[in-house]
Amino acid sequence: MDIASEVIQSILVKFKSERKWTLQALAQLSEEDITWSPTPESNSIANLVSHIRGCVHSRIETIYFDIPDTRDRDKEFEPGLQLSHEETYRMAAEAFDIIIQYFEHLQAHPELLLSQPFINRPPLTYSQVDNETTALNLMIAMVREIHYHTGQIIYAAKMRKGQLEWQYD
Repeated sequence: MDIASEVIQSILVKFKSERKWTLQALAQLSEEDITWSPTPESNSIANLVSHIRGCVHSRIETIYFDIPDTRDRDKEFEPGLQLSHEETYRMAAEAFDIIIQYFEHLQAHPELLLSQPFINRPPLTYSQVDNETTALNLMIAMVREIHYHTGQIIYAAKMRKGQLEWQYD
């Protein structure tokens, strides 16, 4: 196996694991838990999931599915954002499914790692990557971004529930 394939495989395993643990945590929460935030300045789990979904939309759906970027990042962080438990769970599952699908595509085409998927697109907004970024840099940015926010989600879930129950398989 070459280094490109190994990197993609490692990141793919990471996202599958993040999906599993995040969805397990969300499944144990109530609607009130989803919209709760520890302070008025803090994000709720609804905000964090909405933000993850927005990141996936603007960074992956726009290039992989050629969907126009309609993201409203400010809305993702609105205080008091109301999402139902079902909406939150669905958005999180959808975001991870899109990430995994994209990385499986890269796994089948590792030569795309050094491609610049945004080069001929409108300027990126609200992003830590620019239009000249490579697919590899996008992968690294997504690992950092998603892991950071899933950690916040699980921490907030533990603040609300105390002990969470995990299913190991």
